[in-house]
Amino acid sequence: MKKIVIIDGGPRRNMNTALMAASFAEGICSAGKDIDIKQYRLYDIEYRGCMSCLGCKLKGKSSQVCVFKDGLKEVLDEVSQADGLAIASPIYMGRNTAQTQAFLERMVFPWLSYNDFSLSAVKKMPVVFIYTMNATEQYMPMLLPQLEFTENLVANGLGSVERVIAFNTTQVKDYSRYEMAAASQGKAEYRAEHWEKDLQSAFDAGKRMASRLQE
Repeated sequence: MKKIVIIDGGPRRNMNTALMAASFAEGICSAGKDIDIKQYRLYDIEYRGCMSCLGCKLKGKSSQVCVFKDGLKEVLDEVSQADGLAIASPIYMGRNTAQTQAFLERMVFPWLSYNDFSLSAVKKMPVVFIYTMNATEQYMPMLLPQLEFTENLVANGLGSVERVIAFNTTQVKDYSRYEMAAASQGKAEYRAEHWEKDLQSAFDAGKRMASRLQE
């Protein structure tokens, strides 16, 4: 049975990122029942970013999977043996959340050879990055270099990378309760027009990945 791991790097269980990740999972299920789905919420796990222990680089004991033992070890082991991977994160200050970035450090650094600076994961697999952001699409030229840098690192290790983005997402359900007057302008109208399409994009990406794995 094929396995797809979904990483939810957002802090809230029922808001934009979680809903996009759930829609991606629904897309997987729509393509067939013989795919195992493993979902992890990073905010529910106790772990740190790379500890620079260099345990993955020890002579005779080198590993392409992080060897540091904390709450993330099981997740990284699952990812290393998966057939597909989805990483969902809100964009904070132009980047993935700190939890997502720490996960990426722990996933990618063991791939790096300090003998020839190549990147090599345990196995190749398709990857989808799912981003949710309060920013509108006009800010993409500013955000793109950082997103592409991370995506290219992952692509070098794992293979093909796809990107799904939900722009101009709502931060709260009731803006009247918060000092966020400028941030709320036009949000309701934009969401009414785009949110279902965003969910459909995540669904379609999940379906594509599942279909690809079943070919």
